[in-house]
Amino acid sequence: ALRLLFKMLSSCSKVGDPRPGQPYKGGNFYAFLPDNREGQKTAMLLKKAFAAGLTFQIKSCNGEERVTWGLIPHKTSWDGGKARNGYPDAHYLSEV
Repeated sequence: ALRLLFKMLSSCSKVGDPRPGQPYKGGNFYAFLPDNREGQKTAMLLKKAFAAGLTFQIKSCNGEERVTWGLIPHKTSWDGGKARNGYPDAHYLSEV
């Protein structure tokens, strides 16, 4: 099993974010992939998406700016199925 860790530091938002110049809270985000050929290929694609700034976004939650997952789906749990961002999900690797 592959476990991806994204450490997003707290900082100030930039131009193009919902409230430029405002501080936001970061956090640790985990994603899971199977440790096989497809999972490793997907991990590399997710790494490219992260480098391009496509993995996370800044959203206002209860009056506070926070880093949250973006539009690219990630499996954040090993279980619970598709409804809980987990496995089993037979189509995840081909869809992501």
